[in-house]
Amino acid sequence: MGTDHGVSGARMTPVGEEAAGAAVGAGGAGVPAGASAPAGSGAPAGSGVPAGSGVPVGAGAATASGASTAARLQALFEGHRLTPTQRRIAHCMVRRAADAPFLSSVELAELAGVSQPSVTRFAVALGFDGYPALRKHLRDVAPAEPAADEGSYNEYQQAVQSEIDNLRHLAALLADPAPVIRAGRLLAESRPLPVLGLRAASAQARGFTYFARKVHPDVRLLDEGGTMLDDRVDAAKRAGATALLCFALPRHPREVVEGLEYAREAGLAVVTVADSAFAPVARHSDLLLPAAVGTGLAFDTACAPMLLGRVLLEAMCDALPDAQARLEEFDAKAAERGLFVE
Repeated sequence: MGTDHGVSGARMTPVGEEAAGAAVGAGGAGVPAGASAPAGSGAPAGSGVPAGSGVPVGAGAATASGASTAARLQALFEGHRLTPTQRRIAHCMVRRAADAPFLSSVELAELAGVSQPSVTRFAVALGFDGYPALRKHLRDVAPAEPAADEGSYNEYQQAVQSEIDNLRHLAALLADPAPVIRAGRLLAESRPLPVLGLRAASAQARGFTYFARKVHPDVRLLDEGGTMLDDRVDAAKRAGATALLCFALPRHPREVVEGLEYAREAGLAVVTVADSAFAPVARHSDLLLPAAVGTGLAFDTACAPMLLGRVLLEAMCDALPDAQARLEEFDAKAAERGLFVE
């Protein structure tokens, strides 16, 4: 492909109104509460493991042989209705997947910023007798060694290492490309295609829009909140839009949540790239693609969400029959105009 457009050839969670704090996981379909534990899940007898809490099988589910430790942890939480505090603990465990099986309840509480009794209630909510039973299950089902000693790394190197871990996790989620392909088709078919991103997520939305306009006939950046956002959603819907793409990153603005709710009420299918399946936007998204952000610096880093956006662009290009022709036309005009210094 030509210079500047940057394209060549995740599991995603279908999320409904009832999914807030319920079936959450590694971007895969939630497991209904009460589902039977799958064969080979590795759940030890008498460990207090809830039905359906092992490594699930089926579309979008992590398998015991190929899933990352983080994906296995997320699979453990699928099918359980968790409170906001419990989702915070779950999110912390996923982010510290390598350490999770070795953390005490006090250490986990400190990392998640909650009380120690909250950690105990979290374990009970998952169906275990207490936190020790949960930790034992983690060691049995998702064995991992403690994270390598990073004492020799300075704070900048540690931030980079954290982003590398986020990208590895994203790679594991993309082992099943079907959901991203489905999202690409939804976006390709929407004419126009509105792309929403406010505050911290505005750069992700703007970057996606810049490249998408080279292959999609009508992409509209939505970078204002409030009533202006509602007006622009209405305008896109009147013009024929059927889907909306949202980039949602912490801290999550109230305007984004309200805007997605409005878009769905208007009849648009919402595809969201968010930092976590536990994000506040989950209940207002039809398809959720999780990509973690780094928190090791004063301001969050978003390498994984940016890369996931490019993957989604690729899937959209594959679903647009004239994408290649549009890119070749752009390259020809760019050469004619001397657009790039090379």
